[in-house]
Amino acid sequence: MSTAPDPVETEEAPDYTALSRLDGRTVVVLGGGAGIGRQTSLALAQLGAGVVVVDNAAERAEAVAKETGGVGLTADVTDRAAFEQLLADAERLSGPVRGVVDIIGAAAIGPITALDDAAWERQVNVNLRHAFLAAQLAGPRIAENGGGAMVFVGSISGVRSVPDQALYGALKAAVHHLVVTQAHELAGRGVRVNAVAPGWTKTPRLRDRLGAEKWAIVDETVPRGAAADPWEIAGPIAFLMSPLAGYVTGQVIAADGGMTAVSPHPDVF
Repeated sequence: MSTAPDPVETEEAPDYTALSRLDGRTVVVLGGGAGIGRQTSLALAQLGAGVVVVDNAAERAEAVAKETGGVGLTADVTDRAAFEQLLADAERLSGPVRGVVDIIGAAAIGPITALDDAAWERQVNVNLRHAFLAAQLAGPRIAENGGGAMVFVGSISGVRSVPDQALYGALKAAVHHLVVTQAHELAGRGVRVNAVAPGWTKTPRLRDRLGAEKWAIVDETVPRGAAADPWEIAGPIAFLMSPLAGYVTGQVIAADGGMTAVSPHPDVF
């Protein structure tokens, strides 16, 4: 009978705190100037990353860059040449890019029959094209720089049918699938690719659009009892970006307070 110790019991524990750190890594945050993007930029900076905050408004990018001690840039990330220049500028100003977080997106609200071709083009650009360019251009670059991670912000609209968000949901579902396929393509090159799919979140844009009365209605629909604050979405993003999530790739993680885990059911008993 063997007297060798159980390897599970004697295996040394890693330094979990160190595994949560991003020291020395440059991370580009697309849409980093407000809401979830700002909170993500702050979270990554606290974990030691050199953050490149990208926003379509220079004042927002620069304000968050000042908060994080990082770099603020503006770019049209739906344009290939502009995206390539953005990556070059990020590396020139902050160092080799080891991560990208893509938070850009906005929903056109209304039935699909009400959307014209111009709305289609706008929605594809604001919700999908930048994600395609990030996957195609930044993914291989991260691999060449020694590996790292990418996180895309999807939506529960890409998982479930949400009223008046047919096109937005279809495009977010495309982002989710892009994450899965890109994770497969880059897995052997040291790059992890994941997505976070938020539910109702009190972003600045939605706070302005909905008053307190409507937010109270929203809160009642969330099993947790309240919509998310932006930092509650930034937390899972920061985890997925860190080496602590080193065995997680190709996943779409819902951060929705339990909404997609519940099936609406009439109270008939």
